[in-house]
Amino acid sequence: MKLKLVNGGASGSEIDVSDATFGREFNEPLIHQVLTAYAAAGRAGTKAQKTKAEVRGGGKKPWAQKGTGSARAGSIRSPIWVGGGRAFAAKPRSYAQKVNRKMYRGAIRSMLSELVRQQRLLVTGALELDAPKTKMLVGKLAELGLENVLILIEAYDEKLHLASRNLVGVDVLTVASLDPMSLARYPKVLATVGALRMLEERLA
Repeated sequence: MKLKLVNGGASGSEIDVSDATFGREFNEPLIHQVLTAYAAAGRAGTKAQKTKAEVRGGGKKPWAQKGTGSARAGSIRSPIWVGGGRAFAAKPRSYAQKVNRKMYRGAIRSMLSELVRQQRLLVTGALELDAPKTKMLVGKLAELGLENVLILIEAYDEKLHLASRNLVGVDVLTVASLDPMSLARYPKVLATVGALRMLEERLA
């Protein structure tokens, strides 16, 4: 499979990429499962409430069982009382879902392939800035007609990171930190040739 290089809005030369990584069929159930698992893993799961037994007080029966004219009550910490415990109290838990490595890599390959089919994956030879200036990065993206975009690079670039952190709708990720949610969130992905080569190695 061949992908065109873009440079300043003009089509440049082409590069060969692996069909095994960028030519897969769209597997919607697998992608949905991986995205759901990724979102679930980000949940803290630290919510905690107290049951009737855990709320302080309520050790004495508030009034006699019979003869008062009031409803029967055994504790002022009953769930139906103000200040009482919860009937089904939430406890800390993990929301993590198991996704093995084969499934995760398969979902990433499927998402990358769909980006190629929809012409949402753009490839550039290199994306370098002379200085960590947001204005410089905005100018380069404007030349490519990009605003809301995920920039994928092979290694951390401090200048690029500093120039992009104040831009709404622009994110810079290395191949090592790429996640399925980012691929699904942005309408366009701008990747360097080096990043594509690393993806081919990692997803082989």
